[in-house]
Amino acid sequence: QVQLAESGGGLVQAGGSLRLSCEASGRTFSRRAMGWFRQAPGKEREFVAAIRWSGNSGYYTDSVKGRFTISRDNAKNTVYLQMNSLKPEDTAVYYCAATRVDSILLHIRSTYDSWGQGTQVTVSS
Repeated sequence: QVQLAESGGGLVQAGGSLRLSCEASGRTFSRRAMGWFRQAPGKEREFVAAIRWSGNSGYYTDSVKGRFTISRDNAKNTVYLQMNSLKPEDTAVYYCAATRVDSILLHIRSTYDSWGQGTQVTVSS
C-alpha cells in the first residue's frame, strides 16, 4: 500500500475551477494506476477519473468528460484532478486511490487498495 494525501478542495462558485492534488508516499507510485472518486451526502462513492501508471490514458465518468482532466507527475509522486466549469452537482468529498492493477477495471472501487482521507469540494450556485 501507499499513503495518500489529498489537497486543493474548497468552496467555489458554479462555473469556477479547482485543482486537486494527491501526493503519495512510497517508491512504487510510478507503477500504480491512480483514481479519483467522490461521495456526496447520502450517496454512494462514485468513480470520477483514473489514469494508468504510464500517464498516457485517462478515463472519466460521463458527467465530467470535457470538464475534468486527470494527470500525474511521477517525479513528484503526485496525481492531479483539474476541474473546470464546476457545477453544484459536483459538490462532494473527493478521494484519491491507488492500485497495482493497471487495467480497464479502474472505474471499480474494489480495484483500489489504498485511499486518501478525502478533500471537500463545494460548488455554490
